[in-house]
Amino acid sequence: MKEKIRRLLTVLLTPLRKRYRKRNGIVSCQPRHELPNDAWLGEVSQMLREGKPYAIYVKGYSMRPFIEHTRDRVFLEKRDNYNVGDAVLAQISPGHYVLHRIIQKRNDGFVLQGDGNVRGVELCREEDVSGVVTQYIRPNRIISADDPQLVRRIKLWRKLRPIRRYLLFIYKTII
Repeated sequence: MKEKIRRLLTVLLTPLRKRYRKRNGIVSCQPRHELPNDAWLGEVSQMLREGKPYAIYVKGYSMRPFIEHTRDRVFLEKRDNYNVGDAVLAQISPGHYVLHRIIQKRNDGFVLQGDGNVRGVELCREEDVSGVVTQYIRPNRIISADDPQLVRRIKLWRKLRPIRRYLLFIYKTII
């Protein structure tokens, strides 16, 4: 049954897929040299703490639909204060870094969750946050993290948390 629904959606959503790929670019199939996150994100984190901005390619699907695996890069900068809704690079355990969105502030730190995660959150202290995303770099354009349209979409996505599973299924069918 699930396969029949997927095929039907594939046929119905083909025009949307073409429009999406034209606007956002296609995920590159070019071979890249990849390092494990724990090997180089520690160095990136140190550079950010020193005040040097840095751009990284994103690996993983936990930030879908706003950040796509191997297609997008993010520009990170150090900031003194962080707000709910900011996408941050944080160390959640020694050597384990995530790029997730702040969904709640607490006295002892932050609660993080990826946009593409249906459930499951991470906790981190404020001093474990290395930097915040200031720009989303796609193949055809650069989007500021302060872009009003993007901020509205992120707020709406957070409110749609109970039905994310179904929306992500449709999204995966489109791209």
